[in-house]
Amino acid sequence: MHSPSSSRAIHNYCASPSPFRSSSASLVSSSLCAPPRTLALNYRRKYLSVRGRRSDFSDQRRQTGRPPSPPPEEPTSFSRQPPGALNSKVFVGYSIYKGKAALTVEPRAPEFAPLDSGAYKVSKEGFMLLQFAPAVGNRQYDWSRKQVFSLSIPEIGHLMSLGAKDSCEFFHDPFKGRNEEGKIRKVLKVEPLPDGTGYFFNLSVQNRLLNMDDSIYIPISKPEFTILNSALNFIVPYLLGWHSFANAIKPENSFRLNNARFGADFEWGR
Repeated sequence: MHSPSSSRAIHNYCASPSPFRSSSASLVSSSLCAPPRTLALNYRRKYLSVRGRRSDFSDQRRQTGRPPSPPPEEPTSFSRQPPGALNSKVFVGYSIYKGKAALTVEPRAPEFAPLDSGAYKVSKEGFMLLQFAPAVGNRQYDWSRKQVFSLSIPEIGHLMSLGAKDSCEFFHDPFKGRNEEGKIRKVLKVEPLPDGTGYFFNLSVQNRLLNMDDSIYIPISKPEFTILNSALNFIVPYLLGWHSFANAIKPENSFRLNNARFGADFEWGR
């Protein structure tokens, strides 16, 4: 049973709320002043699921024992493909343009042949294709009259070893060993310029089948020859096919390959 003083205290508390009263006090006052009511609150739990690539990696790792392969849109490494086989062709070259002619140097990939064991071997080494085109105007060249010359691996090495005062000459007969031997003669001469500022490339072609005799020459400066020499130095191992051998080296295959070659004739096995 409440006393009159307590009833007046409750009435005053509800009638004049303080502006500085906290939210908890407001709740208390509202609960004391308002008539009793029943509130029904329904809570519904929502679950948020986040699945990352790490989860996919772990799941496939547990199932297969190896990491997942990249998605289809991501290119795979060349080591997973047969040597010499690429998804698409890529054309590259180094071009030099001068007043009398233009020169373009392009690599040509080696060729591979499959063996019965499933392996591959180099059936034909790559080479560098030199294309000379005469000028027909200011910075204009007639590529329909171009003359080509293919540098083999030994010839590339000879060209790369030239000193400032050295020269070299290469002779090609496309029909050598055939009935038409001698009917087409190609001679490429590389000589130092008189002032020592570079080299002089001169390609002479004599074609008796077409009754044609052509000669195209172009000066190559020292900086241009340095770039050409650097490109040749980089591409030679690829022309030999050594990149395919390096890409095929796998740690898990080393033991099997060494055992298969146990009877091979090694120098240190003698």
